[in-house]
Amino acid sequence: MPRTEVPAADTVTSWRGPLVLGSVGSLLLLIGGLGGAAGAVGDPLMSDGPVSWWRYGHGKMLSTLVVYGGYVLLVLGWVRLGRLVLAGRVGTRPVLLAAACWTVPLLFAPALFTRDVYSYLAQGAIALDGYDPFTVGPTVLTDTEFIENVHPFWQGTPAPYGPLFILLAKGIVAVTGTSITLGVLASKVTNLVGLALLLWALPRLVRHLGGNLPVATWLLIAGPLTVVHLVGGPHNDLIMIGFLAAGTALVLDRRPVAGIAVVTAGVAVKASAAVALPFLVWVWAGRLASTGWRAFLRACAGAVAVFVAVFAAVTVAAGVDLGWVTMVNASSRLVNWLSVPTAAGELLHGVVGGWFGLSRDPFVTVTRAVGTVLLVWVLVRQWWLARDGGVDAVRRAAVALFAVAVLSPTMLPWYLTWGLCLAAAWAWKPRQLAVAVGISAFMVAPYTPDGEQLLYVWGLMIAAVALSVLAAVSLVRPDPLRLSERPVR
Repeated sequence: MPRTEVPAADTVTSWRGPLVLGSVGSLLLLIGGLGGAAGAVGDPLMSDGPVSWWRYGHGKMLSTLVVYGGYVLLVLGWVRLGRLVLAGRVGTRPVLLAAACWTVPLLFAPALFTRDVYSYLAQGAIALDGYDPFTVGPTVLTDTEFIENVHPFWQGTPAPYGPLFILLAKGIVAVTGTSITLGVLASKVTNLVGLALLLWALPRLVRHLGGNLPVATWLLIAGPLTVVHLVGGPHNDLIMIGFLAAGTALVLDRRPVAGIAVVTAGVAVKASAAVALPFLVWVWAGRLASTGWRAFLRACAGAVAVFVAVFAAVTVAAGVDLGWVTMVNASSRLVNWLSVPTAAGELLHGVVGGWFGLSRDPFVTVTRAVGTVLLVWVLVRQWWLARDGGVDAVRRAAVALFAVAVLSPTMLPWYLTWGLCLAAAWAWKPRQLAVAVGISAFMVAPYTPDGEQLLYVWGLMIAAVALSVLAAVSLVRPDPLRLSERPVR
């Protein structure tokens, strides 16, 4: 990967400064999160005690500001570290050390910018109580500790996740019982399995895809999408992308059976990982002695056999059925403009519907349908263009995963990690990385620290976009506002 020389104006010469800056930010996220994040209802420390003021009234306002201040420092440390990585001054180990220092505090923070983890625990409790988590929602539970922590929007919604995740959630609840605080901590620790898989897979993916390991590690492992959303959230996408990245690496290392089995485990956590499987079939086919369609059919038969065997075993172990398939689009109930088709529908409604007093729903429904057709076309086209196999098929799999994230009816910030877990191993140009920085930095803005949507608070969104652009430019142009050149008065 080409290196970018850091301009002379950049006085940062050691990775220790950015590491400390990001660590302070992470600690502030922890401290502010105790009051401003989505803490468990009835938490013994924060709900009714000498420091409970931090969660209510003016205390919550202050704690929320601390969360955002911490996030700004974390991103600032990340960008400064990125400049050193691009200049070739920092290797993989300092980046991993920084990522560890930024990640560990968030293991002990309440759920940040989401309440999804409480749904995870409720779904584990549902399965543990003998109900079918794919047909009933948390409201069937008799333990109110689970129900009252789930966001009201999702309290009647069955689980949209696969059998392996239900098995993991059951195990967590079996160990932690009705202690929601311990359940959240156990969920975060369980998610570290996905992080470990990413750390194992990333050097192998870089070797095949031609990227730069320090850059890939900085972008994926130390980036705010992983540190704040996947770990701080926490979100089960971390486990899914860990299996996806590791399985892809195994297929590229000429171990297709093991690779398909590992990716299947990812599908059994969250169905999104299935997008990569048809592309990995092309990789497998390209390595066979047969040629043309004969090789494809052999690889396809092998992949289907492995998938069925692994998925059936996990389903039996979890004690569930295939009802989750009908719930994979549960998130489409959400309407937000992060999804390109949804944004198009809302824009069209704003331009046309406002004049005639029309409802937004028909516009969004139509543009989402068009978006689905476009998504299918993109997926089929990328898959067909990947038919030569090899690393090109993996690159196109990453493109397909990004397309699923942005063209589906609903997009959430952490969905971008689906494609990023493979794309991080590409050979990135500095300007491309700057765009990735801007997008990553913005993706905390859509939600409050306690998980409520902010996307339609336009003043805040404009400010968030401006700050994200500043972060992006700062990666390739230190001190873009030229503050260091202003005379002191």
